[in-house]
Amino acid sequence: MKPITVVIAEDHLIVREGIRMMLELEPDLKVVGEAQDGRQAVAMAMQLRPDVILMDIAMAKMNGLEATRQVRKAVPEVKVLILSAHADNAYVESALEAGACGFLLKQSSGHDVGSAIRKAHRGQACFTSSIARNLERQRLQSGSAIGHSENAPALTQREMEVLQLIAEGKANKESAAELGISIKTVEKHRQNLMDKLGIHETAGLTRFAISAGIVENSVQVTIT
Repeated sequence: MKPITVVIAEDHLIVREGIRMMLELEPDLKVVGEAQDGRQAVAMAMQLRPDVILMDIAMAKMNGLEATRQVRKAVPEVKVLILSAHADNAYVESALEAGACGFLLKQSSGHDVGSAIRKAHRGQACFTSSIARNLERQRLQSGSAIGHSENAPALTQREMEVLQLIAEGKANKESAAELGISIKTVEKHRQNLMDKLGIHETAGLTRFAISAGIVENSVQVTIT
C-alpha cells in the first residue's frame, strides 16, 4: 500500500525532528519534507504535492494560516492539519476559514497525530477532543457554523502579509525587502489596513493581528 505522504511545517527544528521521529514509527506514513516557515510550506506543497501538511501557526515570513489559504488555493487536493500550542477560539475559527481540515494541540500523542493524518487523508475533519467539544458547544449556542461575522473586513493576501510583518515589529523598509515590493506599496497596504479595520496606530494593528490568530500573542513586540 502506498504510504500517506506528509510535510511538516514548523519553525522550531527540535519540534520538527520530534514530529518526524514520531511519524517514522508509523509504517503507513512517510515524511517527504520539512518547512521552517510558511513560504517554504507553500513551495513544498506545490512541488511535492504531499497528501497532508502538518502546519504550525506562528512562523516567520508567512504565518501558518495564510500558508494554509495559499496551499488550499494552489493545490486544493493537499489536506492541511493545524498543529498548535494554542486552542483559542480565534485560532480555530481562522484555521477553518483558511481551509484547514483539522486542528490538533501539540500535546497530542503520536497515536492521535497519526490517526488525524489518516482521517485528513480520507477527507474527514479531525480535532483534538477538547476543541471538538468546544466547536459543538458553540454550534449549538449559535445555531450556525463557526465563522467570523459577515461584517468583518475582508483582507487581501498581501494585506495579511503586511499585517503580520507590522505585528512582528518590522519597519516599512524591512517589510518591503521581505515581500519584494516597494516601500511605497507597503505604505499603501498599511493605509488600506488602517482604513478597513478602523485602526490607526501600530499597537492597535498588532492587537488585531494577535486576536485574529495571524501571530501568536508571544510575538516579541511592545504593545502600549
